[in-house]
Amino acid sequence: MIVHPELRRAARRARRPLFTATLLQGAVTLSHVVQAALLALALAELARGEARQLPWLLTGVLAVVAARAGLGTWQRRTATRAGAEVRVALRDELLAHLGRLGPAHLTTARAGAVRTTLVDGVEGVDAYVSRYLPQLVITVTVPPLVLAALTAVEPAALFGLVPALLLALFGPRAWDRLLAARGKEHWDTYEGLGADYLEALQGMPALRAAGAVGRTRARLEERSAALHRATVAKLRVSLVDTGITDLAIQGGTAAAAILACWSAVSGSTTATGTYLVLLLASECFRPVRDLAREWHAGYLGVSAADGIAALRTAEPAVRDTGTAPADWPTPPELRFADVRFTYPGASTPALHGVSFTAPAGRTTAIVGPSGAGKSTLLALLMRHHDPDDGRITLDGRRTTEYSLDALRQGVAVVSQHTYLFHATIADNLRMARPDATDDDLTAAARTAGIHDEIAALPDGYATVLGERGATLSGGQRQRLALARALLADAPVLVLDEATSSVDERREADIVRELLNAAGDRTVLVIAHRLAAVRHADHIVVLDAGHVDDTGDHARLVEAGGVYARLVEAGRTHRGELAA
Repeated sequence: MIVHPELRRAARRARRPLFTATLLQGAVTLSHVVQAALLALALAELARGEARQLPWLLTGVLAVVAARAGLGTWQRRTATRAGAEVRVALRDELLAHLGRLGPAHLTTARAGAVRTTLVDGVEGVDAYVSRYLPQLVITVTVPPLVLAALTAVEPAALFGLVPALLLALFGPRAWDRLLAARGKEHWDTYEGLGADYLEALQGMPALRAAGAVGRTRARLEERSAALHRATVAKLRVSLVDTGITDLAIQGGTAAAAILACWSAVSGSTTATGTYLVLLLASECFRPVRDLAREWHAGYLGVSAADGIAALRTAEPAVRDTGTAPADWPTPPELRFADVRFTYPGASTPALHGVSFTAPAGRTTAIVGPSGAGKSTLLALLMRHHDPDDGRITLDGRRTTEYSLDALRQGVAVVSQHTYLFHATIADNLRMARPDATDDDLTAAARTAGIHDEIAALPDGYATVLGERGATLSGGQRQRLALARALLADAPVLVLDEATSSVDERREADIVRELLNAAGDRTVLVIAHRLAAVRHADHIVVLDAGHVDDTGDHARLVEAGGVYARLVEAGRTHRGELAA
């Protein structure tokens, strides 16, 4: 009956409704005791051959039943409201913490496992907090009151009730450690299976292309069988708990009945006392039976508690210690000064000694072969990681001095991996700026080169997109993401391979339009194809984690080196495609 600290913490989110629900549950339980007492008095009347009080006693029983129905309805509604408050608050906290953890955490945690914790785990906590905890309080308070009442009626009955009640409450605790181990094994398997299914659904096109659907199905069947085995193993232990509880309840009730009958035969108690012992003995164990039922309802929450605690307390890759707002009056200058960084667990640095300046209000391109460190630069700028050495400054101030929210609101990023939600096109665009007008949406879409295609759709901007924008082509998704970034109107705009799904000729046109629309923003263009950077004011060439050269397109081509080789490789590639 020890409550997991994470579950106690969750319960504190809805103290008042939980307290009310517990009081109401206590009233419902006491109504059973009152009903038992009234029935005992009525049976005693009949046993004595009297019926003067019988109508009143039966009327009292009916009144108690009616009151219990109303109290039960009120209690269930209050408990449901308490569980909903806990569920919503816990999910909000976990989602906010996931935002603080950032992509660095989600690259190591499986999305399906996180989804299982956020959905199924929190649902289990709801059932545990709203149903099991109130019943636990009732179970430790009501039976002692009933025993006290029986002491006044027939003390001998306690010799059967007290040992049985102690066995029912504390006997199953001997199995708690084994049950916890089985529960953790069950939850880990359940979480893993959820992650596997989500991954298979998301990667179905790749599985079909690789002819791996059959192998994946076999693996999922194997994982499902493992979950079945873990569930059965947990149920075996749980059934032992239930068996001990039932044995204690039945044995205690039978012992109390035997003692009550013996007292009646020996004449040491009245008929009223005998019936009271018989009926109240059953009511003494009612909270214990109800507790066992609610335990099974909320056990998923117990199993998920460790996973929820691990997610809630996970440490972000960077600490949000900055306080400065990103309220730059003019577009800021971006500077990398001798930046060095090695990914955790890697043996070689991703960046070593990178230094360059992106002038304020100008366009700076970052180019280089795959693995040169371009994406790492962006990750450090957005503080998904912090550099091991060196400084990154915006407007002359270290990025670590800005709060994470301020920094990330001041820098709009469009990456090659765009994410669009199952909502209308207008809703997807307004995520960047909820108060944007229809004219604002149209202007941003025109600049991104997607307005005409949106207008051609039957519902225009009211068209509902499939999940992740699946109803659009890759190029359309990227251009919608570009429009969304333009609507954000951030002083710094980063295009990270943002037009990689667009053909090169269209790419050059879009980038040129974007740079014109960017106005006096500080723009950082990270690209592998050079058509997107040819017109940049300044180009930084990365190679193997260091700066190879800087300059404009003409100077870098003339100087030879990595950039010239990239230009030549692009020409060769286009020639092969043309052939």
